[in-house]
Amino acid sequence: MSQSTFTTQSSAYALRQSIRRNAHIGSTSGLAEGFVQGNVVILPVEFANEFLTYCQLNPVSCPLIAVSEAGQHTMPTLGHDIDMRFDLPEYLMYENGSLIGSYQDIESFWRLDLVTFVLGCSFSFEHALTAEGLMPRNIEQGCNVSMFTTTLPTTTSGRFHGYTVVTMRPYTKANAKRAIQITKRFPKAHGAPIHIGDPSIIGIADLSQPDFGDPVLLKEDEVPVFWACGVTPQLAIKNAKPPICFTHAPGKMLVTDLLDSDLANL
Repeated sequence: MSQSTFTTQSSAYALRQSIRRNAHIGSTSGLAEGFVQGNVVILPVEFANEFLTYCQLNPVSCPLIAVSEAGQHTMPTLGHDIDMRFDLPEYLMYENGSLIGSYQDIESFWRLDLVTFVLGCSFSFEHALTAEGLMPRNIEQGCNVSMFTTTLPTTTSGRFHGYTVVTMRPYTKANAKRAIQITKRFPKAHGAPIHIGDPSIIGIADLSQPDFGDPVLLKEDEVPVFWACGVTPQLAIKNAKPPICFTHAPGKMLVTDLLDSDLANL
């Protein structure tokens, strides 16, 4: 199903149903505009408290929106009929910190000791940027956002540690200032940028080679603007080595029924 199908619809539920049928398996950037999207981490209860603390210690990279009870696959506080076994376009599965595969659903792997964490995503402020005439380049190009691993360390919690992952959206210097003003209103969607300008300062060598997502065009009069990214926990998971863990594939989020304005500091 094309991206434009859901750009013109207001129903996050309709998009989730399409994802559940495997009719949409791509990025959710720019889709179900105005609705909150979330990064997802699902791991055994024995790791849940350490990961919860990791999120609390790193609130910019890991802004917590919801946590389930052990074994609960619904998320009633986030939307109607959400089922965490089916409602992501693509799941990544880790065993002992190693990525072993990707799946369209995880029904056959579901266990009663699994806890789901949903974290804020920068896709949730893209609608606000677009409404102010600052449409992100990845939406213009119809592709996934560029994501990069930096040399900025996160704060350790038990077995969870690693480096910060960022998303990049290019803007002119004047528009970058406006983007700061807009996105700082959304702390639960990573808030304001954490770096603007020279990518080498945060350990990024080549903007044309993102670690995750797709490359986007950087024009001569533009500077790269970097926001913290919810892929950050995936690096920490590799280090913590839980026996089993599931996450969203980068750029392929849980679309909730919450409105972006629900997360905004107005």
